[in-house]
Amino acid sequence: MYIVLLSGGSGKRLWPLSNDLRSKQYIKLVNDEEDTKEKCSMIQRVWKQLEKSGLASHSIITASKGQVEIIKSQLGNVDIAVEPNRRDTFPAVAISCAYIKSVMGAKKDDVVAVLPVDPYTEDAYFETVKHLEKILTVSDAEIALMGAEPTYPSEKYGYIIPGKQGKEYIEVKGFVEKPDKERAKKLLDEHAIWNCGVFCFRLGLMEEKAEAYGLKLDYHEMFNHYDKLPKISFDYEVLEKSEHLVAASFKGLWKDLGTWNTLTEEMGSDSIGNTIMDKQCENTQVINELDIPVVTMGTKNMVVVAAYDGILVADKNQSSYIKDVTAELHMAPMYEERRWGTLKSIDRNSKDGEFTLTRKIKIFKGKSSSYHYHEHRIEIFTALSGEAEMILEGVKITLTQGSAICIQANQKHAIQAITEFEYLETQVGAAVGNDDITRITFNWDEIPVAVLN
Repeated sequence: MYIVLLSGGSGKRLWPLSNDLRSKQYIKLVNDEEDTKEKCSMIQRVWKQLEKSGLASHSIITASKGQVEIIKSQLGNVDIAVEPNRRDTFPAVAISCAYIKSVMGAKKDDVVAVLPVDPYTEDAYFETVKHLEKILTVSDAEIALMGAEPTYPSEKYGYIIPGKQGKEYIEVKGFVEKPDKERAKKLLDEHAIWNCGVFCFRLGLMEEKAEAYGLKLDYHEMFNHYDKLPKISFDYEVLEKSEHLVAASFKGLWKDLGTWNTLTEEMGSDSIGNTIMDKQCENTQVINELDIPVVTMGTKNMVVVAAYDGILVADKNQSSYIKDVTAELHMAPMYEERRWGTLKSIDRNSKDGEFTLTRKIKIFKGKSSSYHYHEHRIEIFTALSGEAEMILEGVKITLTQGSAICIQANQKHAIQAITEFEYLETQVGAAVGNDDITRITFNWDEIPVAVLN
């Protein structure tokens, strides 16, 4: 069985911690199962559960180009099917299957299970995922789904309506998407189950779907012609057109931590970061990523979040509407995680077509940035702490605290940290940030170095 974790999201649901490069699944706020003192992200938690269940070696993550760096930062060298642009879940599943076939060598009859990347659940959930392969075979269905047994009449989740109940599986009669409370109560009486967004099928099914749009199930071909696939959900394009669907019911913990209200329930503490809360605070959680303190006094039923992208002060019951409120916010992310370290934007200005950007950058010990160059800007580096080695146009330079260097446009360069290394980077030019960068290699050993006599 192959596993696909769909990692999409616009980065608005958990603003200001989430942004286009750090969606909710990458925020380190939930407890690590093995160490309750250590916080991890939802994708780290799920990946560890996949490893425990023996599924990780045949698992891939499907994500946009902008999320590749943070995935590698948090999970290391995992398989990633990259979407050239976001086109909803049907194209995402199609390119995932293309990757599984052409890169991982899967066959037409091999089974693929597609999962959301961020369920808050327990290990038994993944045992039920494994069971989907069996019920797909014994039922001879096109697709096997998975649902969680409801614990209350929720208006936040979609429901799978059961038909005939078999020994191994449930026949699927239909679906209801996010009902009102009265309808949710009736659905529970009908033994409907929450739709976990998990579906399982044989690879040949997606071969047929791709061919209908003139594409082979080949990763490189699909990547280059991704716009041939319609911008439509897998539910509308495949599930609703399937004649035989079955489902497995999962009995255990399952939550979608999609809002601040639900996420704070699983934080395990009332505060994270540099915070002070007085004894009069009730049902309040405070998260602070900044270096300055956040003080809360007498707050009730509140969530307070201070981050590089902004500050949120919200009643918990209203926090689920944050995506609507922040829809008009259009700003570049102020915090990024890369496979080699982190970047924090401190100051950004523009005047008469000239831009400046100042960032505080940390490179982890033994890690290195890509070897790259910029066409439209110069960069000034000032070392703050630690020791690193720079390769600038083939010449090695040692950087220590207080070192400063100016890199001209089109000069190729990279940095490798000998110890954890922090520095200020000031960019000046007609383009700054990720808009002006040409990468040559991520492999430090591949960078050509001049031999000096």
